[in-house]
Amino acid sequence: MSYDDLKENTREREVKVMSKVYQIEIEETLQKVVKIKANSLEDAINIAHDRYRNEEYILNEDNLMDTEFREYKDEVIKEKKHKEMER
Repeated sequence: MSYDDLKENTREREVKVMSKVYQIEIEETLQKVVKIKANSLEDAINIAHDRYRNEEYILNEDNLMDTEFREYKDEVIKEKKHKEMER
């Protein structure tokens, strides 16, 4: 039996042993700091928002700040939506 066959047989046995399927949520946080000249903080945030929507600011893997792994639950989604609506 080849090494690859052995690995595949081991994977098949591991899958058979597992008794439950879990949904795992992976969340990445990207962050970028930009300097904006404006008359107020609110204006600066609005300008940043507009520039982001217009793709003047592009966040990518270089802006990765954190990655979290947790069990996926609908409550987490509801909480995030609630926080977004408060903004």
